[in-house]
Amino acid sequence: MRAGLALGEESFAAAGWSVLAPSRPGYGRTVLPGDGSLVRYADAVRALCDELGIARVAAVVGISGGGPAAITLAARHPDLVQRLVLISAVGPLPWPDRRTRLGGQVVFRPGVEAVTWAAIRLALRIGGRRALRALVAGVSTARGAAARAGIGPADEEMLRALFGAMRSGRGFIRDLRPEPVDCGSVRSPALIVASATDGGVPFAQAEALAARLPRATLVVSRAAGHFVWCSPDWPAIAERIEAFLRAPAGRVG
Repeated sequence: MRAGLALGEESFAAAGWSVLAPSRPGYGRTVLPGDGSLVRYADAVRALCDELGIARVAAVVGISGGGPAAITLAARHPDLVQRLVLISAVGPLPWPDRRTRLGGQVVFRPGVEAVTWAAIRLALRIGGRRALRALVAGVSTARGAAARAGIGPADEEMLRALFGAMRSGRGFIRDLRPEPVDCGSVRSPALIVASATDGGVPFAQAEALAARLPRATLVVSRAAGHFVWCSPDWPAIAERIEAFLRAPAGRVG
């Protein structure tokens, strides 16, 4: 969401890549200009790269709700983007479901979202591991212990810090507004990583991305939910991503 929240970027940095992570519109201190459209954001990121002297990026990475923004950047500025990596990402299908959209508009609207996140942080302090496990289970279609499979103490600490620092600003309300995602115009190779038991972004999104992106490869994680970094097979997936990024763009996909 906002640039200050680590969400899997450390695996790219550990492999030696430089990471540029602008906040998405409405999150952090990034304003929500005009209509806050994906196209306008993609153009703003391109302008940022131009300002920094970045003529080409190895990949644009879309994580979770950042999927549509990454796809739009790749589609709109193919001369900038060599590859596309999508991790537990929202794709071209309607998202979220109607119940979640209506609920989100109530508890995450500006002026209320700060109270909502404060309540979550309080629940984590009071409820400890039980509260954290309830949050993790909320983004998994698995049940009981299966929803927490593979999540060790280090993962719990990472998730506790993540949930403890989250804020929605005006960004999440904007994310709830449907906007077409142009997969057909993407010409760069794409690597899609998703879990079949993702309860936050349904696996059907990954399947739709694999079907609609012209040069896509789908990697199925064994993670028990949305957080694919909390899975025994994540090191192998990280190596797969690294190989994808290192391969000549014309030989992947």
